[in-house]
Amino acid sequence: MGKLKILVVDDESRMRKLVKDFLMKKDFDVLEAGDGEQAVDIFFEEKDIALIILDVMMPKMDGWQVCREIRAHSRVPIIMLTAKSDERDELMGFDLGVDEYISKPFSPKILVARVEAILRRSGHGEQEDVLACGGIELNKTAHMVSVDGKNIELSFKEFELLTYFMENQGIALSREKILNHVWNYDYFGDARTIDTHVKKLRSKMGDKGDYIKTIWGMGYKFEVDQ
Repeated sequence: MGKLKILVVDDESRMRKLVKDFLMKKDFDVLEAGDGEQAVDIFFEEKDIALIILDVMMPKMDGWQVCREIRAHSRVPIIMLTAKSDERDELMGFDLGVDEYISKPFSPKILVARVEAILRRSGHGEQEDVLACGGIELNKTAHMVSVDGKNIELSFKEFELLTYFMENQGIALSREKILNHVWNYDYFGDARTIDTHVKKLRSKMGDKGDYIKTIWGMGYKFEVDQ
């Protein structure tokens, strides 16, 4: 298996070099783009990019626009970098299908750890692993979900959330547990992040969305109706 390609998009060359050096130490193949337009061009020229690290504030085309362009065609994992730690920005990023959200300044080692975790969960280098119940089939390796035989499109975090629910069928899960497991690194957001994702996940699952039960004042439980 060849090296996994990662596209690093930031208008600061110093920042790109810092991230690139840390990623290359972990044996990743790193491509660079200095603005949004260049990033989109590179992404569509290179067919096998495994993950994108994307800055928000850039000339020509900002990170939000880049994310929209790519999300119209691909579910490639995206980590968004931002100088702001504004909750509205973060929620907008998740709405656009951003998988992780990291505020500057950040630890390059933590960034690399997140990259590795996302790629691991995206199925790179793993044997096929399938969960199935109640008409839902979730393939962790191919990162695909089908409901009654029909594929549904989920964002990375929605996929993670459904995986966690299906692996803990019948168990009441607190919001804190869900945040710690699905968002990792003791994410400092609030319950609205989970509730927003659950709402979208239920909607995409159609009738099967009813399997995700709300436990008032606590969290959620995934239970297949008999």
